[in-house]
Amino acid sequence: MPFFESPERAIATVVVLAIFLLVAFPIHEFAHALAAYRLGDGTARLFGRLTLDPRAHFDPMGGILLALTMVISGGNGGFGWAKPTPVSPHNLRGGRRGEAIVAFAGPASNLVLAAAAALPYRYIVESGLPVPDLVLLMLVMFVYINVLLFVFNLIPIPPLDGSKVLFAFLPPATAWRVRPILEQYGGLILIAAIFFPVTPSGDSLVYFVMDVVAGPFLTLLLG
Repeated sequence: MPFFESPERAIATVVVLAIFLLVAFPIHEFAHALAAYRLGDGTARLFGRLTLDPRAHFDPMGGILLALTMVISGGNGGFGWAKPTPVSPHNLRGGRRGEAIVAFAGPASNLVLAAAAALPYRYIVESGLPVPDLVLLMLVMFVYINVLLFVFNLIPIPPLDGSKVLFAFLPPATAWRVRPILEQYGGLILIAAIFFPVTPSGDSLVYFVMDVVAGPFLTLLLG
């Protein structure tokens, strides 16, 4: 197993990958759809996305990429996506604020999932409950990747959810001028932010943000 440090790590990676494709990604997209529906937009429901059925949210390219990156990283991380939830912002109550709530709902679900997995982990560790190391490893990996997804999705660069949260807090005139430019070039900006080194140690902007922001969340959840 050239990518994994142990057979247990490989098993844990496969199980966590399955949980993400069958549970975490569907919950993330369902959270977007539910928030939009509650705020007056039924677009996601019309397209059959107001459901927890993983088949409705599965994106072949995003799922395959997640599997590949999790394997190549040896289970230390992964990058992928589900099928984006369709939302019609003009139908939402609250204007830009409503759009921000819908955008934030997805990443928030990842944080809730991370906390849900951290609770049994903390209990097992504190109580000394005899549980196989494989179970603890899967819980840690699930918390870790969900926290990374929470932080990554809230980076304020289109097409990430954080960009819509940013636009809601900008003055309307500023948002009107900046949003078209960011949405047009957001993909290129995001790629540069992921791969272009900006710190003296050679870290990219995204890696630096993930390290600074995700670290405290992981410490809080896992101890």
